[in-house]
Amino acid sequence: MGFTHYSGPASAFPGQNTWKDFDTIFNLNKHEMLQTGDSGEDVGRIYNAVKEAAKIGVEERVIFCIIMQESTGNVGVGTPNDQDGNPTGGLMQAEESPAFPGKHNLGQAQITSMVVAGTKHYKANLQQLDNKDTAETIYKALRLYNSGSINESNLSDGKGATDSYVSDIANRLQGRIN
Repeated sequence: MGFTHYSGPASAFPGQNTWKDFDTIFNLNKHEMLQTGDSGEDVGRIYNAVKEAAKIGVEERVIFCIIMQESTGNVGVGTPNDQDGNPTGGLMQAEESPAFPGKHNLGQAQITSMVVAGTKHYKANLQQLDNKDTAETIYKALRLYNSGSINESNLSDGKGATDSYVSDIANRLQGRIN
């Protein structure tokens, strides 16, 4: 099933009641992660890392969908620079995240360190808002995570970042894959 385009305020995006559970979303994306060169062990360690990072106070399925959006789950993804020229690395392409470009078969600690770094960054975005576990807050925090600012009347306004970012993750949360 292809992606549906969502735009407008957070209220125009799908509610949490339409989101699949973490295990379903993860299992739907295993093949895509393996296509990146990840080993089966890397994929299993991503699962474990998401479970660990969720203890910070972010839903597992949101963490995992950010991973899939940012790196397709590729543990050896490269490290680009953000709009300000800062390196953003690791599975969640976050500032100050460890990264292992071109490497696979990583240890659990290496994979967990990338996921925890990205999750801390996203949690800070949630805290900039009201830190609630609601679809509206989650979608707005995703816009902040990707672009650093929010046009509340249109979360598909990336302000120079990826316009479809929040829409793409909304689709991933519903179990859709590329």
